[in-house]
Amino acid sequence: MSHSHRPTTKVTHKPFKSKHASKGALRDAAKGRLPGDEKGQRKTPHQQVLSKFDRRNQAKQRQIAKRKERLEEASLFVGRDGAPRVVAVVPLCQDGDAAIAIKQLNESVDIEAEVEETPFRVAVDRFKQKVQYIPLKRDLNAVLDATRVADFVVVMLSADVEVDELGELMLRSLESQGLSTLFTVVYGVDKIDQAKHKQSTLGSLRSYITHFHPEQEKLYQLENRQECANLMRSLCNTTPKGVRWREDRSWMLAEDVKFASSGLDSTVITGVVRGRGLKANRLVQLGDFGTFQVEKITSAPLPKKLKRGEMAVEETETETEETLDTPDEDQDDLADLAPDAPMEEDEMEADEPPEIKKGVLLDDHHYFSDDYYEAAEAKTRVPRGTSNYQAAWYLGDDVSDSGSDMEDYEMQDDESGEDEARPEDGLEGAAPREPTEGAPSEYAKSEKFIQPDEEEDAAGLAAYRARKTDEVEDDKEFPDEIELHPGVLARERLQRYRGLKSLRTSEWVESEDRAYEPEEWRKLLQIPDYQASRSRSTREALVGGVAPGTRVHVYLKGVPASFEKSYLPGRPVTLFSLLRHEQKKTAVNYLFNLSADYHKSIKAKEELIVQCGPRRFTINPVFSQPGNTPNNVHKFSRYLHPGQSAVATFMGPVTWGAVPVLFFKRSVPVPEGSEEAEKESTVGLTLIGTGTALPSSTSRVIAKRAILTGHPYHIHKKIVTIRYMFFNREDVEWFKALPLWTKRGRTGFMKEPLGTHGYFKATFDARINPQDSVGVSLYKRVFPRNAVPVEGDLLEPGVVSQGQEGEVMME
Repeated sequence: MSHSHRPTTKVTHKPFKSKHASKGALRDAAKGRLPGDEKGQRKTPHQQVLSKFDRRNQAKQRQIAKRKERLEEASLFVGRDGAPRVVAVVPLCQDGDAAIAIKQLNESVDIEAEVEETPFRVAVDRFKQKVQYIPLKRDLNAVLDATRVADFVVVMLSADVEVDELGELMLRSLESQGLSTLFTVVYGVDKIDQAKHKQSTLGSLRSYITHFHPEQEKLYQLENRQECANLMRSLCNTTPKGVRWREDRSWMLAEDVKFASSGLDSTVITGVVRGRGLKANRLVQLGDFGTFQVEKITSAPLPKKLKRGEMAVEETETETEETLDTPDEDQDDLADLAPDAPMEEDEMEADEPPEIKKGVLLDDHHYFSDDYYEAAEAKTRVPRGTSNYQAAWYLGDDVSDSGSDMEDYEMQDDESGEDEARPEDGLEGAAPREPTEGAPSEYAKSEKFIQPDEEEDAAGLAAYRARKTDEVEDDKEFPDEIELHPGVLARERLQRYRGLKSLRTSEWVESEDRAYEPEEWRKLLQIPDYQASRSRSTREALVGGVAPGTRVHVYLKGVPASFEKSYLPGRPVTLFSLLRHEQKKTAVNYLFNLSADYHKSIKAKEELIVQCGPRRFTINPVFSQPGNTPNNVHKFSRYLHPGQSAVATFMGPVTWGAVPVLFFKRSVPVPEGSEEAEKESTVGLTLIGTGTALPSSTSRVIAKRAILTGHPYHIHKKIVTIRYMFFNREDVEWFKALPLWTKRGRTGFMKEPLGTHGYFKATFDARINPQDSVGVSLYKRVFPRNAVPVEGDLLEPGVVSQGQEGEVMME
């Protein structure tokens, strides 16, 4: 074993012991935790460590607040003058009768009252409540209108007859529109003899209704008096959950309607105010009749019975009505567009068609144009705020009209749901560059270009385009691609189109579109900050007005006397108070989710019927991709295929808030026996999709894309000769500035035209595949079309095609 002595020349120093570690050591010790004033400090009230006494006190305060809120909701129905509970009874089957169901419910609590066809109220003495029934027939208009204002909805299922197509349409529409508290009753169970079959029938009905409403586990049998009494107890004691979108507004169910005998008189609507306070300054929507101004609001108490010993004296309504609210100078007018104003000199110049340039517009430049640098700078248009009336049509103090300061409501985090960038979208869809390889010069040697034979070239073009047959299928496989006729000049057909380096980030010059704007475009309501404007309008509705629960007469101005002919007493009439500015037109955006069950694709600008809140419109919407983009430019969609979503845009009145939207489409008659006849609706109307109201904005640019594709004719490394994209030399020169892309993600640019048949030479960032397709993307702005209010019924009451009888339910 060897032995070594301690070295005498080596000096061992003590390790450095610092009280303050280095930044790197502190970062490693922190392990990603952010430094705070105190270790483990909790900053929000929910993160504070509370003692047992404080936690118990906090829970007690929450319990008291919740009980107080519930009492306030229920206090609306309490007392002799309390509001009645509105109950809508909806038969879903052909043999259903709402009047019979109401009679059985009343008899279960010992009420003998005649069932009327119009909405009527009944006093339930057992529970000290009042119930207002709305007996409905199988009428889609009436069902949608009644359930919008109902506190409770009772749907009727038959144990003998299945729900037909019309009943399912009503059920799906109610579900999408928004329902308050729902109950389900079953009739015809006593006709089933065997108990085993009764249970199986009830089980199948329960499975059917829970498919649409999973919370409906209890089915009430109308033939069972005890279950009817239990249902009446629930109707009288349950606090309705309400509908979120209508709670921000004031509404009422009309108990009586007295139309004006002449144009100078007022139409009187009688009912109980619900929701928020009803204000005379705000406009009201009266069913499908339209929007009107309020002349005044007066009280309308019901007659009271006073007992004096053995006698009961009935007081009549007071002859002089008490005026509760009258409009003042703040009353909204019926104008839906801004007034005309004298145009300034710069605006007149902007209205003229743009000067003809020598090249296509790419982003904000006209490349290859001699007079581009000599042109004067474009002047911007500012809002006209010279008068108080004109200022009402511009909601905000900002001058910018580009929309860069717009805040998209409920779409802030929607970018993650967007489609992945494609090569035709611009820079984002380009494939990464390939590694550089050592090689000789990439450029081809000079060679003579041989002009192709015209007949041979035409035959090749026909074979190249023979792959496209059906327009809808082409949109799925080749979206946005267009074909130019060899005899048509591309620069003339695509005169309004421009190029964009990136669909998401490139600037969109709006001055180029001024000459093509619709006549009403500059008169629309401009909303720079949607969220702030919406909050201001909804907060304004919280205070003032006639208190909810008050029975009133509402006097409306300007209701035509001819409306009395179309009024049906058996159909419920509703009145909704509009928020401020909701009668003014703007560019309306609705999120449209096309149902996967619908068998057809919907083409843009196809006629649809939409219902948003209390209003219905006939629209021809333009579709665009949802989501947020830095430049507020969204690609136009020619078709919306089943299961897809898009933003439907049209010009119509603004709606504040995320209100549910229903999309209907009228059915077109098809020959019997065909495949289309089996898929087509037999009731004349189909609920094709649902959606939500999105922030309205006139600065949201919808860009229609046109893709011109060509075929690689000759490839030499990165130099490629392209054909079939253009058919003359002038078009190549005009569109020379546009960036090229391929289906597989390569990018390039045009070098020079070859010959006179539209061939050209291009350079790409890497060698392309001979089977690849080369394309260029062009864009033009698409403006939405105007909406028209729906006139008449959505469909005739109870209409089902012949032969569509209710099928007997299989036991």
